[in-house]
Amino acid sequence: MSCLIEYQRWLAATKGDLQTQRELIEIASNPQEIEGRFSSMLEFGTAGLRGILGVGLNRMNIYTVRHATQGLANLIVSNGEGAKKRGVAIAHDCRNMSHEFALEAAGVLAAAGISSYVFDALRPTPELSFAVREFNCIAGINITASHNPKEYNGYKVYWEGGAQIGPEQADIVIKEIRENDIFSDVFFIPLKKAEERGFVKYIGAEIDEKFLNKVLEQSICRDAVQTVSESFKIIYTPFHGTGYKLVPEVLRRLGFKHILPVPEQMVIDGNFPTVKSPNPEDKEGFALAIELAKRVNSDLIIGTDPDADRMGIIVRDDKGEYVSLTGNQVGVLLADYIITARKEKSRLPADAAIITSIVSTQMTKAVCKDNNVKFFEVLTGFKFVGEKIRELEQTGEATFIFAFEESYGYLAGTYARDKDAVVASMLISEAAAFYKCKGMTLYKALQSLFEKYGFFSEKTINIKMDGYDALERMKKLMEKLRSELPSEIGGVSVVASRDYLKGIRTLHSTGEKTPTGQSKSNVLFYEMADGSSIIVRPSGTEPKVKLYLLVRSESKKQAEELINNYEQSLKSFF
Repeated sequence: MSCLIEYQRWLAATKGDLQTQRELIEIASNPQEIEGRFSSMLEFGTAGLRGILGVGLNRMNIYTVRHATQGLANLIVSNGEGAKKRGVAIAHDCRNMSHEFALEAAGVLAAAGISSYVFDALRPTPELSFAVREFNCIAGINITASHNPKEYNGYKVYWEGGAQIGPEQADIVIKEIRENDIFSDVFFIPLKKAEERGFVKYIGAEIDEKFLNKVLEQSICRDAVQTVSESFKIIYTPFHGTGYKLVPEVLRRLGFKHILPVPEQMVIDGNFPTVKSPNPEDKEGFALAIELAKRVNSDLIIGTDPDADRMGIIVRDDKGEYVSLTGNQVGVLLADYIITARKEKSRLPADAAIITSIVSTQMTKAVCKDNNVKFFEVLTGFKFVGEKIRELEQTGEATFIFAFEESYGYLAGTYARDKDAVVASMLISEAAAFYKCKGMTLYKALQSLFEKYGFFSEKTINIKMDGYDALERMKKLMEKLRSELPSEIGGVSVVASRDYLKGIRTLHSTGEKTPTGQSKSNVLFYEMADGSSIIVRPSGTEPKVKLYLLVRSESKKQAEELINNYEQSLKSFF
C-alpha cells in the first residue's frame, strides 16, 4: 500500500468532515507523519484496537472505530436474526473521544439491524462485562485504553458470556476488517435515526444497582468492617476515571465510614492532569493520595485505573512508611484472605478453585496447596480466566472463588468475566479490616506469608519498540528466540522450554516433547534449574516485548540477587 495514495484517498473520502480535513492538511508536508499514519492498519489484537488518537489507518478515530464495528456487525449478522435481536452492550471510559466512539459504534450496529444497550455515561469495564450477561447480549463493546497515556484510546470487544472475544470470533472480525474497505464497505446510521428506529436503548442507574449488589455478595467479613469502621480510614483515587462513583459507594455500603477521595483526581478528565500516567502500578501517580494519607493518618490507599478494571494499593510498612505492593503481592494477600476468611465462616467450598496467569507469582500455588484449594493457570489475558471459569461451571470440576493477574487485575464471583477493580477495592479494604482486628496490617500479613511459604519475588521488564516497524521487529525477535533455544541464562541452566505458539514443552536433557495443555499463544517460557521461571511475550496492546522474572528464595536479599542476575543477562542479550 502506498502511504501517499492512501492519504490522498482519505482527503477525498472525508470532505464533509472538517476536523479530519484540517488534521490531514496539517500533515501534508510531513512524509514521515503520513507514513506513520497510513503505512498499515491499526491492528485488531487480542481483544480489539488500541492506538494513538488521530487521523489515519494506524490511529484511533471515528473511521477506524466504524471499520472495526462493521467487522463485528458482520460476525453478528452471520449468527442469524436471533443474534441481532440479542444486541450489543456498549460502555466507555473517561478518555478523550470515548463517548463519541461509543455512539459511532451504535450507529454502525443500527445500520446492520443490531440493537444496542448504551450506558448513559462512563462506566467501569467490569460493569460492561456484567451488562453483557445481564441482558443476554451476543456481544459487548467497551471504548477504553485502560491505563495507557492520555494520547491513546481503544476498543475492546466482548462475546456472549461476558468475557473478551475469543480467537475464533476475533479471527472472523479480523478477516472482515481486512477484506472490507474502511469507507465504501462500512455502513452507518446517524444516532437520532438509530434511536427513532428503536435500535438504541440507554441504560444506567438500574444496572449500577444490580452490579453493586453482585459485588457486595462477594463480601465475607462485614463484622470485621463494623468492628474497625469508627477509626479505619481509606484514601481513594480513581485517577480521573470511571471508579469515581461505584468504588466509594461499595465501600460505604460495606460499612466503612471514613472514605476520603483525592479531590483533584475525582475530576473526570481524559487528559489526566495530575499524573504522568494513570496507572496504579506506578507509585508516582499516588503522590497526592500519599500527601492526604499522611495528613489524616490513613490506614490504606487505593487507586483504580481509568476504566476501573485494575487496582493498586499503598500500605504502611513496619516503620510506618507508605509503600506500594505489587499486583502479585496483592493477589496473594487476597487469595490467602479469601481462603482464610471463608474457612472461618464455614463458607469455603470443598472444591474451591483459584485461577492465575502463567506469568503471575508461583506463591499462589503454594498457598492453594497448603489449603487444599484447587489451582489453575491460564495464558496471559483475562479472557482466558473467563474461559476457565465457564469450563469449571460446565464440567463441575471445581467452584471458582478468585482469580488474578500480576498486572493488577482481580476478580471474585461469577457475575462478570473480566477483572474488576470495584470488587478488588472492596475485598482488599475488608481484608485490611480483618487483619486489623487481629492486630496486623496488610504489610505484616504479607510478611507472615513470606515467613510461611518462602520469599517469592517477581519483576517485569519492558523492552520498548519504537517506530512504524515496531511490530515487525517484535515478530523477528520472537522468531530468533524460537530458533536459538538458550541452554542457560545468567549462568543457570534451562531445564525445559515451553513454546505456547507451538503448544510444546521441551525437556532439554532428553529432548522429550509434551503438550503444554494451553491454547496457542506467542509466549516462550523457560524453566530454570534453580526453580525460577522466565517468560517472554510481545504485548498485545503496546509496541513492546515483556519479560517476566519469577524467583523464590529464602530471603528478600537472595531474591533481589537472583532477579538482578537474570535481568542483566537478559538485557545484554536484547
